Amino acid sequence: MTKLAVLVIVAALAGYAFHAFAEARVDIRTAVTIMGTSSSNGISFAWFYDPAVRTVYVCRAGQGAGDGVDCKSNTPLP
Repeated sequence: MTKLAVLVIVAALAGYAFHAFAEARVDIRTAVTIMGTSSSNGISFAWFYDPAVRTVYVCRAGQGAGDGVDCKSNTPLP
């Protein structure tokens, strides 16, 4: 009787372990993708699309050493 009870408990724990591992989900966020680039007279632009929030970003980089990269979001897409 004891062996049967131990076997039933081990089988139940193994079933629960399989169920617990099968339920694990990894949250994967899609990366921001580049839409295009443009440059003229020492100023460069790049457009990016973020599918997680459905928003387009535009980034500008200037030619001068003091100029950094300036990124702004546009209106979210419907």
